Amino acid sequence: MANVGTGKIIKITTLPFHLIIITCLLLFFINQLNKNFSVAAIKTVDDTTYTNWNEYNGDGNRSHYSTVGQVTKDNISKLKVAWEYSSGGGDVQGNRSQIQCNPIIINGILYGVSANTQVFALDAVNGRQLWRTNISDNGGTTSRGVTYFSDHIRKRIFFGAGKWLYALDAETGKAIITFGDSGRLDLKKGLERPGSDNYVVANTPNTIFKNLIITGVRVAESETAMLGDIRAFDVYTGKLVWTFRTIPAKGDLGYDSWSPNPRQSMGGANSWAGMAIDRPRGIVYIPTGSAAFDFYGGNRIGDNLFANCLLALDAATGKRLWHYQLVHHDIWDRDPPAPPNLITVTAQGRKIDAVAQVTKQGYVYVFNRVTGKPIFEIEEKAFSTKAIAGEHPSLTQPIPVKPAPFTRQTFIEKDFNSFVADRDSLVQILKQAHTGSIYLPVAKEMTIIYPGTDGGAQWGGAAADPDGMLYVPAKELPCYTSLKGVDNPADNASLTGVKLYNTYCSSCHGKDRTGTHDGSYPSLIGIEKRLSAAAVLNVLSKGKGMMSSYSHISLQQRKAITDFILNKKTTAKLEKGKTLQKKVPYQMTGYNRWYDKNGYPVNTPPWGTLTAINLNTGEHKWQVPLGEYKELIDKGIPATGTDNYGGPLVTASGLIFIAATRDEKFRAFEKQTGKLLWQTTLPAAGYASPSTYAINGKQYIVIACGGGKLKTKSGDKYVAFSLED
Repeated sequence: MANVGTGKIIKITTLPFHLIIITCLLLFFINQLNKNFSVAAIKTVDDTTYTNWNEYNGDGNRSHYSTVGQVTKDNISKLKVAWEYSSGGGDVQGNRSQIQCNPIIINGILYGVSANTQVFALDAVNGRQLWRTNISDNGGTTSRGVTYFSDHIRKRIFFGAGKWLYALDAETGKAIITFGDSGRLDLKKGLERPGSDNYVVANTPNTIFKNLIITGVRVAESETAMLGDIRAFDVYTGKLVWTFRTIPAKGDLGYDSWSPNPRQSMGGANSWAGMAIDRPRGIVYIPTGSAAFDFYGGNRIGDNLFANCLLALDAATGKRLWHYQLVHHDIWDRDPPAPPNLITVTAQGRKIDAVAQVTKQGYVYVFNRVTGKPIFEIEEKAFSTKAIAGEHPSLTQPIPVKPAPFTRQTFIEKDFNSFVADRDSLVQILKQAHTGSIYLPVAKEMTIIYPGTDGGAQWGGAAADPDGMLYVPAKELPCYTSLKGVDNPADNASLTGVKLYNTYCSSCHGKDRTGTHDGSYPSLIGIEKRLSAAAVLNVLSKGKGMMSSYSHISLQQRKAITDFILNKKTTAKLEKGKTLQKKVPYQMTGYNRWYDKNGYPVNTPPWGTLTAINLNTGEHKWQVPLGEYKELIDKGIPATGTDNYGGPLVTASGLIFIAATRDEKFRAFEKQTGKLLWQTTLPAAGYASPSTYAINGKQYIVIACGGGKLKTKSGDKYVAFSLED
C-alpha cells in the first residue's frame, strides 16, 4: 500500500483514564482523516516529525489538500524563499522545455523530475541533492511526477518515461533489476494493433493498490493510435496481473457501440490524465480519453464505450463496477483532462462519499462513489447532428443540471472583447463560421469550439477540501478548426516533402509552418539554424513530448519531411507502393486558439479563472480571474486572467496556492472569499501543481518553475517557500 505513516505507538494503558479517552478520540480522528484525506500523513522517524505529500496531487483522493496549516492569512506576508534547486536540462535557448511535475515528499525527502526528464531526490529542508538519475532512453517525455511504494522494508520510486515504466530504489535512485526487464517495463507491449504507430508515453504518475501498480498511457490522437488498455502490474516483479479493455473485444460489454472489430482498426480511449483510488473500498476511478482520430468518427459508428468515460474498477481484479460516459461518440477531443476528486458531500441530509470529475467543456459531474448514481441530475440533451459526409453524431449528450458550468459555453458576435483589434474583419470571419452552440460537429468551414480544445478544466485538475468544496482553475479561449479531405495517392509517384508535411504535420504546426499563435505548437521557421537533419529525423522517428512518433511511415518519407522542414532539396527516394493509405478521409486543420493581431484572446475576459463550487449544494460560491497582463492593467483594464496550466493546493488554514499562469506569478487566495492575499514572481512560469509538507511543524510550499509554454521562457528550478524564522 502507499506509505501513510501512522506515527509512534502510544501505550495508552499507562495513562490516566481521562487521557486514555482523549487519546482514543484523537487516534480515531487521525484514522478518519487518513481514511478520507491521507495527503498529510504524519510520520515520526528518529524523533523528527514529518507531514508528507505522499502521492501525485497529494493523496489517492487526488484532493490537492493538506492538513498542514502553519501558513495563514495573518502571517502569509512573511512567506519567503526557503531554498531553490536547479534540476538541469532546461532549454533556455529555444524555450521549449517544461516541468509539469507535482513533487512528492516522504519523510523529509523530496522526489521530483527535471526539465530533461531525470528523477532526483532532495533533502526537503534545504534542497540539497541526494541523488539524480541519468536515464538516456526517456522518450522526450514531459513528466508530471513519480509514484512511491513502500512495504516498510522496500521503498521504490516508479517513473514513467517514454514507453518505459522504471522501478528505482528510493534511497539510491538505482534500478531495481528484479523488476521487469532489468528494472523497467515496456508499456508498448500488448497495446499494438494492425496499422498502429509506436507512440506510447507514460508521463502521468501511476496508482498503487496493495502490491499492484495500475497504469495508463498517452497514445497518438490520429487514426494510427495504439490501444488504450488499462493494466495492473505486480510492483515486485513487473508481471501483468490484469487488463481492462477500453475498446471492447467481441463478447465484451460495449462491443456493439463501435463499428465491427474495433480493436483491429481503432485506437485511443486511453487513460492519460491519471486516476484516483479509494483504497479502503478497493475501487480505482479512471477517466478515459477520446477514440482516435479525435475529430471524425465515421469509421467508429456508435457511442464508443469505454471512451470518454469515468470508470470505476475493482482495483484488485480490473473488473468493471460501474461507468458513466461523459461524451457520446466524441468528435471534439472532449475527453476528461484530469484525475477525478474523491470527496465527501452532504446531500439529502446525509453524508455521501462521492467522486467528482471536471471536464474541458466546463462541467462537473458528481456521482455516488460506490453506486455510480449521479448526486445531481444529468439530462440527455439534443444537439445538432448536421455533419460532414460519413459522420454520424450522437443525437444527445449528457449535461449536468448542477453544478452550473464554470466556463461560458458559446461564442457569438457579442462575445468579442471591447478592445479587440480588427473587430470588423473578425466579425465577418465569424459570420461565415459554425458557432453558437456546444457539440457542433466539425465541418469543412471554420468551426468554433468554446472553451477551447484543452479546456475549460485542464490537466492540473481541481482541488477538494473536507467541507465538500471544489476549487477549479480553468481557461476560456475560443478555438477554431475545420476538416479537409486527405490527399491519398495510389503510390509515391506524386508524393513530395510538402505533401507529406501537409498530411502529417500541418494540423499542428500549420500549413505555413508558423505553429500556433500561443506557441503550444512551435513554429518551424528557421529550425535549420537550431537543429540538424539527424535531430529532426530522430524526433520524427521517436516522437517528443506531445508529438507522436512517425515510425509507422517509411524512413524515406520521414527523410522527405525532414528535407522540407529544413528547406533542403529532397534527397530521399520514395519507393513505389510504400505509401501508408489513410482510411479516415479527413484531417483537421489545426488546434487554432483565436487571438487578435495584438496577441490577446478575441473573447471578453476573463480568459482564466479560479472557481469555488459547493458540491453539497451544487452552487458556485465565487469566481475570480486567474492571472493578468501587466500592460493591460497599466491601461486601466481590470485583471483579465490568462491561459493556464497546473493545479491548486488547498490547506487546512484556508489558503489556496496556485501558479499556472503565463505571467509567471505564484499566488495565494483566501478559500472562503477568493480574495488575493499574496503573490510573488517565479524564475519561470509554474505550469505545474504545488505541493506542501512539514518537518517538525515547519511548513514548506514547493512549486516547479519550468515555463516553456505559451511563449514564456523555460527554466529548470524548483522553489520552496516557508515563513521567516
